[in-house]
Amino acid sequence: MVVRGRRLRDLRAVLAPVAAGMAVMAAAATVLVPALGHGDRPQGPGPVAMHRAYGPGAGRAEPAAAGCTPATAARSLRPSPADGPAVERIKKKGQLVVGVDQNTYRWGYRNPDTGQLEGFDIDLARAIAKDILGPDAKVVFQAVPTNQRIPAVRQRAVDMVVRTMTINCERKAQVAFSTAYFQAGQQVLAPKSSPITAFDDSLRGKRVCTAAGSTGEAELARRSHGARVLTAPNQLDCLVRLQLGEADAVVTDSALAAAQAAQDPTVELKGKQFTDESYGVAINKADPDLVRRVNAVLDDYRSGGDDSPWMRAYRKWLKADLPGISGPPAPQYSD
Repeated sequence: MVVRGRRLRDLRAVLAPVAAGMAVMAAAATVLVPALGHGDRPQGPGPVAMHRAYGPGAGRAEPAAAGCTPATAARSLRPSPADGPAVERIKKKGQLVVGVDQNTYRWGYRNPDTGQLEGFDIDLARAIAKDILGPDAKVVFQAVPTNQRIPAVRQRAVDMVVRTMTINCERKAQVAFSTAYFQAGQQVLAPKSSPITAFDDSLRGKRVCTAAGSTGEAELARRSHGARVLTAPNQLDCLVRLQLGEADAVVTDSALAAAQAAQDPTVELKGKQFTDESYGVAINKADPDLVRRVNAVLDDYRSGGDDSPWMRAYRKWLKADLPGISGPPAPQYSD
């Protein structure tokens, strides 16, 4: 659900049923994931219960990847256009299955006017599909909650995840990543009238919401500044809690926080980014040829200067809320 330009008091009646529905979902511990096909038409057998698809403990944290450090985490395999086993498997089935978000404004969201999935991540996913499968590529978009991104990749429920996913060493122990396609950092979002000033002791005693399985949750576990931490399946759920007065602030990626501020003019970003994070495409560790192919696509996507596909997508989706970005992050390679 996307909400724009409404006053907070007008939202309560609209959002109360949503909050009640989320409470029921949390009690049932089930998140439904619709498979969305080419042109975003429903495909396959319909909704899938994520906890049944991936099993108990599927999102459990693992140790960091051996030899990985924060300075080297964004390194990936060098690009190659070759058709290896994973690419051939995708071509044989005739479709690319991509885990995405359908609730994050500007990145991956359902346009309420057209019913279609749109955003920066959606454009990138389509570019990858077109490179592998040709101009009439069939893409199956599967909505995946934040804390199910890694299980979806590991269990091959999707071929890849393109969903504002931060590259870090803990995640690289479980999945492979492309080179970075966007640079962001954690930031605080709160009502404009709030006394909260930043990710600091002004959070003490406040209810701070973040998505389960996110880097925001990990940062709050390390240093909560005395806040009471609440988790939700997705960042938009945190915005709803903020609007309903059930949370005092949200901790999320700066790019997502800017999108949420664009949805609700009563909130704003507080303080500066307090981490430095890179978004990457997550791929099964057993598919190095697909990692190299995606990196080849990203090389082309970045190329062309101000007229590159990356810059065109940035101007279309992100510039209004994230001005001043001169270009994509430079790729880093491990081989």
